[in-house]
Amino acid sequence: MTPTSSNKSVVTAPVEQPQAVAEDAQVIESTQRATRAARRRILTRRLLGSLGGAVIVLWGSASLAFLAQLALPGDRATAILNIRSGQVQARTPEELAPINEQFGLQNPIVVQYFDYLAGLLRGELGTSYLQFKPVWDVIGEQLGATLALTVTAILLSWLLMIVWVTLTAGRSPRLREFGSAIDTLTAGLPQYWLGILLLLVFAFQLGWFPVMGGSGVDALLLPALTLAIPLAGFMGQAVRTEFERTLEQPFVLSARMRGMSDLQIRLSHVLRHASLPAITLTGWALGATISGAVIVESVFSRPGIGKTLIDAVGSRDLPVVTGVVVLVAAIYVLANLLVDLLYALIDPRLKTS
Repeated sequence: MTPTSSNKSVVTAPVEQPQAVAEDAQVIESTQRATRAARRRILTRRLLGSLGGAVIVLWGSASLAFLAQLALPGDRATAILNIRSGQVQARTPEELAPINEQFGLQNPIVVQYFDYLAGLLRGELGTSYLQFKPVWDVIGEQLGATLALTVTAILLSWLLMIVWVTLTAGRSPRLREFGSAIDTLTAGLPQYWLGILLLLVFAFQLGWFPVMGGSGVDALLLPALTLAIPLAGFMGQAVRTEFERTLEQPFVLSARMRGMSDLQIRLSHVLRHASLPAITLTGWALGATISGAVIVESVFSRPGIGKTLIDAVGSRDLPVVTGVVVLVAAIYVLANLLVDLLYALIDPRLKTS
């Protein structure tokens, strides 16, 4: 009897083992599916929250822009005619009728507000009081120069930040403190002061760059540096702590044991993990850089929406002023949405595959 029972156990054991393995595999697969589903839910909530915030920001900007147009003293049609003629005087009903018809000023304020929002949804920013053409055409003529300046400044800020943090983070205590101090100092530099300083040194004294205006690469570098240096310091403050924390991770020690140089480790492994805070700030930086371009373009006498905005403010051309405000808000919102998508692709905690 004993041999018989022993044989039975020998026969049945191989049948039960694959079944247990299959059950374990199913449990693992089920757990992985649940994890992926949870990550997808997190990502979806994050993107929906960003989209909802974007809608609120755009609506708020558009509403403030509309209220700003109501700030003209007295009758708006009279104010528009006085702005166009450059003379303050009373207007007859016959003079005011075409203006009221053109801008819909005879309608109630609520109707004007919803007409304004509907126009924005169609891509219309209104009509310039002075230039008698759509605001989008006025801004579009100068937008390319501002975007070129903005993109160049952001790329330079990333380059400066990467070089400086890579050279100083995680080094000797004195070098680390020096690097952190430079980050703090440059992040607080006023752009108008920095622009004038760079202009005096590199344009007036050294003569390396044109003093005013210009459309070449040499005329673009100083304005871009004026925007990039404070931005690089601000991003450096955000990246430095994460960079030094990542240097202490086990995979860095493993990379050193495999014979990788310190520079390779910093650029190939540490920087990729530490750059997430800077990526998050890039969306904010785009809006801030476009706003800063208004000052920088004035300092360096560059074409762009900054000069357009200043001219519009001086002449009280409110549709152009509010059009620039709404456009900058839209670019800021779009940039932040793109950053959220990029963050989800880079951050391993939010990956769904």
